[in-house]
Amino acid sequence: MNEKKGGSGRRRAGASDRGAAGGASGRGLHVRVRTSRGRTVGQQRWLQRQLNDPYVARAKEEGMRSRAAYKLLELDERFNFLKKGGKIIDLGAAPGGWTQVAVDKVKAGQPGGGIVVAMDINPWEEFKGATCLTMDFLDERAPDVIKNALGGKADVVLSDMAAPTTGHGPTDHLRIMGLAEAAWDFAKDVLAPGGTFVCKLFQGGAENELLNLIKTRCKVVKHAKPPASRKDSAEVYLVALDFKG
Repeated sequence: MNEKKGGSGRRRAGASDRGAAGGASGRGLHVRVRTSRGRTVGQQRWLQRQLNDPYVARAKEEGMRSRAAYKLLELDERFNFLKKGGKIIDLGAAPGGWTQVAVDKVKAGQPGGGIVVAMDINPWEEFKGATCLTMDFLDERAPDVIKNALGGKADVVLSDMAAPTTGHGPTDHLRIMGLAEAAWDFAKDVLAPGGTFVCKLFQGGAENELLNLIKTRCKVVKHAKPPASRKDSAEVYLVALDFKG
């Protein structure tokens, strides 16, 4: 239900950073993976892509849980919605990269710091400073569990939820749209006035109805594809700012 993500939030990441251009290690060689009888073609391609991805190398060197941390860092660099003292909800959180970034940015667990509540359907390692929950967000009990853990209105609702892909574009698009709609239904109930909603979508043309609903409740709604998002991926992020309440 989630895309694997990770991040430490120790420093801001942008398109001009070394990792975006060529990896923190400065690797310029293309690594080729030998064919193995034990791997499918899809697994072979995934492994080769991982080995040649500068963000993967950078995440490993900087102690991040996965490359996807840079997506949130780049989105925040552009829109500036993660602030000290903020109350953050992270949906589809495993393995915890976005949670790490959020904890660092709002200074959760520190004097005057914020609160981070994160949930994923899969078991995952907790991160100090956050309340980490393992539960299906589509479970009818989940919204109340999150609200009770947060103890008030949220300043930011993040959703990087995505159902496992089938390889069939229209089907995958509809499945992620269902998760996006569920996330928005929750966000509009829990966000404080002035709050921010960030959600992953797949490009496909069926999101206009959701966008129109969000535009009636938020003053600014933007699409963004951060540099850390792979060029061959259909994912794009919706960033809705200044929730009207």
